[in-house]
Amino acid sequence: MTTPQSPPVVPRDNTTGTCPVAHGSPIDNDGPRVLLYTPEFAADPHRAYHEMRQQHGSLVSMELAPDVPATLVIGYHTALRILNDPEHFPVDPRRWQQNIPDDSPIKPMMQWYPNALRNSGDAHIRYRQAYTVSIDGIDLHELHSKVEKIAIPLINTFCADGSADLVTQYAFPLVFEILNQMVGCTAELGQRVATGMAALFDTVNAAWGMQTLSEALMELVELRRAEPGDDVTSRLAHHPAELDDAEMLSQLISFYGAGIEPQQNLITNTLLLMLTDKRFGGDVLGGSLSTRDALDEVLFDDPPLANYCMTYPRQPILIENTWLPAHQPIVVSMTGCNNDPAIRGGDYTGNRSHLAWGAGPHACPAKSVAYLIVQDAIDQLLDAIPEMQLAVPTDELVWRPGPFHRAMAALPVVFPKSPPLNVP
Repeated sequence: MTTPQSPPVVPRDNTTGTCPVAHGSPIDNDGPRVLLYTPEFAADPHRAYHEMRQQHGSLVSMELAPDVPATLVIGYHTALRILNDPEHFPVDPRRWQQNIPDDSPIKPMMQWYPNALRNSGDAHIRYRQAYTVSIDGIDLHELHSKVEKIAIPLINTFCADGSADLVTQYAFPLVFEILNQMVGCTAELGQRVATGMAALFDTVNAAWGMQTLSEALMELVELRRAEPGDDVTSRLAHHPAELDDAEMLSQLISFYGAGIEPQQNLITNTLLLMLTDKRFGGDVLGGSLSTRDALDEVLFDDPPLANYCMTYPRQPILIENTWLPAHQPIVVSMTGCNNDPAIRGGDYTGNRSHLAWGAGPHACPAKSVAYLIVQDAIDQLLDAIPEMQLAVPTDELVWRPGPFHRAMAALPVVFPKSPPLNVP
């Protein structure tokens, strides 16, 4: 396999190769921009972040998609300053999106919605309260049992084969089914939701993905308004905030967006670490470090949502001798910030100061649920098939391109064939 190249840059305004960010202006950043949506970037993002830091410091002029400029934050302390200052760095993208064509592949992922993620102030409080109550109503003890009941039948579909792709045969269907159960979604509606969400994260056919996702979720809302149950959708639909249909749709899109891709990728990225790192033992279970240790390390080094947490300054603002233009996205690189040399050093076992869950008023409210699902999914698999090994060299694994996620296209493994497990 060829060695990944440095991330491409796009020249801007025929400038020289001088640092574009440090010489930026209140209007726009001149100079070349790093591209985050290429296969080259996906193949070796850590090298790309290292080179960005050497050339630009904490703030990097980049493109999220063709002709969509933004600033990427790769400095840990700079990110915390931005994420904890919603007054100067609001999350509302409506001014920005006015100039973004409807067919832009990233617009559906970034445009304004009536939910907590894209609002500040009173609107944010109203949406987040309803969202948090709906999540806090999830019974974690029952969730543990649900993961087991989903995981074992999935393992039984491939344990006698001696090989599997853990992305398509395990992580994705497990996360997809557990989310469907948490929101009270039928299998047919859930399949449409998953298909639409995948198109959004890959920024391929994104408009179609949003339409597919929205139509399925609106059917779910109608169902749970009429027939409430013990699920996230029902709690949202009957919360005192009295969310209308558009608001309900946006809360559910946010829930699925935070659930399907990031949890699937966290499962597979953690399994990759545990299968290839001797600290976790040749047979995995014999290792000295736990699944939770592996999870925390991945959340630091290779978080499943690599670049996100967008904000949009209302006016030009100067940070670290760098002008950030008004109404242009500032994107926090959780991966870049977590690997900032200013904070890295020593043993990170048990350290959870990473930014994988975000920070500030928009930090993820469901991390306890996500931790439980991912850890249980990994433990169920490794308990059932402890002698699992990677089927290909690590440099032959393919990472899906896209500016937001850190996601393998496949995680092929081999193991001794074994009979099916008893279904609980």
